[in-house]
Amino acid sequence: MTTITRSDAMRTRDLKFGLYADEQGLAWVRKLVEDAAGSRSARIIRETVAHTFPGSELSTGDVYGFLAEQWAVEHPAQSSGARQLIELRVHLVCSLWTWTAIRKTVLKALCPEGTAPHACRVPWTAA
Repeated sequence: MTTITRSDAMRTRDLKFGLYADEQGLAWVRKLVEDAAGSRSARIIRETVAHTFPGSELSTGDVYGFLAEQWAVEHPAQSSGARQLIELRVHLVCSLWTWTAIRKTVLKALCPEGTAPHACRVPWTAA
């Protein structure tokens, strides 16, 4: 008999990512999250792209400005184009174990592994 503990119960959990992305980059990150959630039978119930933090006067630019700096360092000859500093918030219904697996999968997909210097397709941070 399997015992479900409170932390394993299906409930709403959030994934949050600070991003420096244009529409194509944001769509790519959304797809990574959708694929990871779908492969683990988690249900996405809501998604928000935020430019400010609830209950705060801080903007995503105030908090994630280092991502724009990262882009400039990693892509010195390229224009940042329509990139913006945003936070992607995805609300899922799943167990804690499933949430952890989804988060790990998305983090691995966001940037290539290895010790050699590289540039991420979309500068990011897990919030």
